[in-house]
Amino acid sequence: MGKRDNRVAYLNPIAAARARGPAPSAGPSIQDYLSRPRPTWEEVKEQLERKKKGSRALAEFEEKMNEKWKKELEKNREKLLGGGESKKDKDKDKDKDKEKEKKEKKRKEKKKSNRHSSSSSSSSSSDSSSSSSDSDDEGEKKSIKKKRKRKHSSVRKATEGSLSGSESDVKESSKKKKKKLREDLEKEKVISLLDGSRKKIKTERFSEASGDSEIDGDVESKKKKRSSEEKDKTTEKSKKKRKKKHKKHGRRKKKKASGSGSELDKRVTAQAAETV
Repeated sequence: MGKRDNRVAYLNPIAAARARGPAPSAGPSIQDYLSRPRPTWEEVKEQLERKKKGSRALAEFEEKMNEKWKKELEKNREKLLGGGESKKDKDKDKDKDKEKEKKEKKRKEKKKSNRHSSSSSSSSSSDSSSSSSDSDDEGEKKSIKKKRKRKHSSVRKATEGSLSGSESDVKESSKKKKKKLREDLEKEKVISLLDGSRKKIKTERFSEASGDSEIDGDVESKKKKRSSEEKDKTTEKSKKKRKKKHKKHGRRKKKKASGSGSELDKRVTAQAAETV
């Protein structure tokens, strides 16, 4: 029996990858991005011109809005400056403004009609329009003068009212300041009196406390002296007792020593007698 063939075919991975070729990319490549369609210079100019036209329309709209805001601001300023004006005056000013606007519209319409009309009719219409324009101008001048007079009168009234109000405010403020000063002085007096009484009470209490402390100190010093004297006495007594004990002990020792010596003498004499 022969051995089983377990050999496996080996493939070089690099060679296999080269044989497959480049992998297909999902998105656009760099070459596609570089070769993209681009607008010409003429098309770019057209786009810029379109943007400019749009911006002009926007600028006109902004100018109109600015004019409206200016008118509103002027009206508000007039209201603030002429604070003493009544509602009737305000209504009259509004009506006059409306009339002015109407007159201006009529003038513009007349000018347009005059431009398109014939030469003969233009001469006659010019005379009539000049007369009407003169009358309108005179009316406008009169209305402007009246407005100015009203503004001046309202400003004067407002200034007079403000001055009178300011004088009254100054007087009231001066009175309030005087009252406050008086109240502050009275408070300071009361506080000074209270402080003086408190200081007196404190000094009295301090003197009493110092006297008590001195008395307590004397008592304590006397107690300490007594305790020290008693301790000295007890130590002296204990010393005396110890001395007495020592004396007694010494006497006993002497007695014992003398007794032992006599006994030895007796024994020695007894022994000598026996030997003899």
